[in-house]
Amino acid sequence: MVVAEKHIHDLPEDCICTIISLTSPPDVVKLSLVSSTFRSATESDYVWNVFLPCDWQDIARKSVTLLKYTTKKELFLCLCNSILIHGGNKSFALDKSTGKKSYVISAKELSILYGDEPDHWNWKTIPESRFAEVVELKTICRLEIQGKMKTGELSPNTTYGAYLLMKISDKSFGLDSIPTEISVKVGDQEFVNTAYLRNPRSKKVQMESLFYRNRMETLKARVNKGEEKLPREREDGWLEIELGEFFNGGNGDEDIIMRLMEVKGYHVKGGLVVEGIELRPKH
Repeated sequence: MVVAEKHIHDLPEDCICTIISLTSPPDVVKLSLVSSTFRSATESDYVWNVFLPCDWQDIARKSVTLLKYTTKKELFLCLCNSILIHGGNKSFALDKSTGKKSYVISAKELSILYGDEPDHWNWKTIPESRFAEVVELKTICRLEIQGKMKTGELSPNTTYGAYLLMKISDKSFGLDSIPTEISVKVGDQEFVNTAYLRNPRSKKVQMESLFYRNRMETLKARVNKGEEKLPREREDGWLEIELGEFFNGGNGDEDIIMRLMEVKGYHVKGGLVVEGIELRPKH
């Protein structure tokens, strides 16, 4: 008796869709090139619905612009390109490789010490920002910026990084003379480090006085691990500095508190432009 050879293409399309949905968005794109059978399956709403967050409808309702899509694949790609939500004060996006959620909390949604005082901060519109307004530090002695979010809004079982999105103006002063304290607190766990608000392209040499060196040692004694963080350049033209990272296990809905501040020894500074704080998955 001759037994006919079985091939994966002989499976019903719904079975192929189920198998494909267990991969990742980049894998789905690659599989679409295998054959016409796979190409048909990779266009299925069933496959792309798996990569969408379970609350995507609620997120879509919060969008400030109408999302245009006819398939779940189109919706997924639309959300990967970032959309403005909450009246334009937050942005939301999906990670293209995993479908994990990321958010940017605008400066308007942050708690900024003396942020409503025009002598200290200047709210303005700039074309390179995704938000209607950013805020620029004019002059201040004590710098304190804080953002909050709930773990329940993020993807579960995911390690996240929190990043301050900023620019440093050409006329900045006093920002990198001494380090600032950065921290991320989730529930009862807090991760503390120090950072320099310094343009990575700046060639300015810092001549630290004895006071500043003592200040550095004091801050280092407060942190848990690591060395001072420095900003890095992003593809969108902004700078970012990592405030910390944490694992979101998806159990409960705890507060995430992200902060950059000076704790002692006030020092006059200015020229920091803040767009917001980003929470995104770490690969």
